[in-house]
Amino acid sequence: MTLLDDRNRAHIIAQALPYMQRYDKKTVVVKYGGHAMGDAELGRAFARDVTLMRQSGVHPVVVHGGGPQIGNMLKRLNITSEFRAGLRVTDRATIEIVEMVLAGSINKQIVQTITGEGGRAVGLCGKDGNLMIAEQLRRTMVDPDSAIEQVVDLGFVGQPAEVNPTVLKMVLKEDLIPVIAPVAHGKDGNTYNINADTFAGAIAGALNATRLLFLTDVPGVLDRDGNLIKSLTIGEARALMADGTISGGMIPKVETCIEAVEKGVEGVVILDGKVAHAVLLELFTDRGVGTLIQP
Repeated sequence: MTLLDDRNRAHIIAQALPYMQRYDKKTVVVKYGGHAMGDAELGRAFARDVTLMRQSGVHPVVVHGGGPQIGNMLKRLNITSEFRAGLRVTDRATIEIVEMVLAGSINKQIVQTITGEGGRAVGLCGKDGNLMIAEQLRRTMVDPDSAIEQVVDLGFVGQPAEVNPTVLKMVLKEDLIPVIAPVAHGKDGNTYNINADTFAGAIAGALNATRLLFLTDVPGVLDRDGNLIKSLTIGEARALMADGTISGGMIPKVETCIEAVEKGVEGVVILDGKVAHAVLLELFTDRGVGTLIQP
């Protein structure tokens, strides 16, 4: 170890310490998915980040997706998916596979990876302790022939109706890292698959989280020239959606960010999960690496 290495290490620690103090004993919800979830090395880096967050006094909560893994399993079982209004229709056979993959293999793999990096993780889903009660998601679309708006039945695709964070608070009190699959039951007794972004937003709101981080496959919200926008207010975000700067798949993500802030989350960040240690760079440096949306 050279003197220069020691000075660099000291500089990094000096820069990070104020931010560690800022987030001490605060809750940070991380939606984990996209490219980072399919890359083994990035997965281990994410697990190290989450473990370090807990060791630094932060209370991380991980919510994960798993769309590609679900698609692969359905293909292996020769179950064909129907799509309506651009969304997968989840019938009774499909929801059984969805629950098996999300709350089973994916969830336990993430728990194992975090544990392997020195963390103490526990796997949950929305069903555990009535953490989340779902209701069926209804979407509308315009019939191209009749131009009449119709309600699309997506089957067992749900949205949050109630969040009961008691079990989650108990887990956090024991200094454990909860890893949550976005599957929940409804008051009708059925099991529902909930979009992981929406699920994470509802959890973050119920916990009054200091930050909600969305790990995605893009750097964040970009302006018309392709440059990263470092921060946005809710009003500015809505204006960019109205003028078309925010478009396509980024629209529902930003809408979820706005909804989470309105529910009590101090700030929501969209950042690139392909960047190793993106979570630590966002939380513990003065520049951050994504787009922060706040009131």
